[in-house]
Amino acid sequence: MRAKITYIVTAAVLVFYFVLVGSRGLMLIRHGTLVTVTFGVAVLILPVIGVWFLWKNTQFVRRANALAAELDAEGGLPVDDLARTPSGRIDRDAADAVFTKRREETEDAPDDWRTWFRLAVAYQDARDTPRARKAMQRAIALHRSTPATASAPPDEPAPSGASDAPAPPSPAAPSSPSGA
Repeated sequence: MRAKITYIVTAAVLVFYFVLVGSRGLMLIRHGTLVTVTFGVAVLILPVIGVWFLWKNTQFVRRANALAAELDAEGGLPVDDLARTPSGRIDRDAADAVFTKRREETEDAPDDWRTWFRLAVAYQDARDTPRARKAMQRAIALHRSTPATASAPPDEPAPSGASDAPAPPSPAAPSSPSGA
């Protein structure tokens, strides 16, 4: 809940900033000289890029949370039982051990969004945020390309006709968080 509040407050501050910068850009354009109009247009580009970036990140978070809720309903959400340092950070060796298990699961079932979701969590636990984000994007893409009838847990056989769906592109092999 704390992360959600932080995200909302940060997004609100960014929107305020975009409005402020946008109004300055419009003031420059209204001034009417060639230089101020040019600067005004350039200044207006910043809030447009910022709004796009904020929108894409919000979509990503909402989709990842939807996957987490679905996986939780199935009982497949990874349990956070990793050893922690006295400061509360996840122990690196414990995270690496779980990561190895999650990587093997993903290699065994590369077309299952659930394994990619759990791999993303393992990357995040290992403090490899860029790879965690890419693995979560892969999980989202696989989930979106999976027909609703084929979202049975991996232990159960897929319903007949589910194999007619086009296969998603072959994923890149997950690598270790240390890059080795």
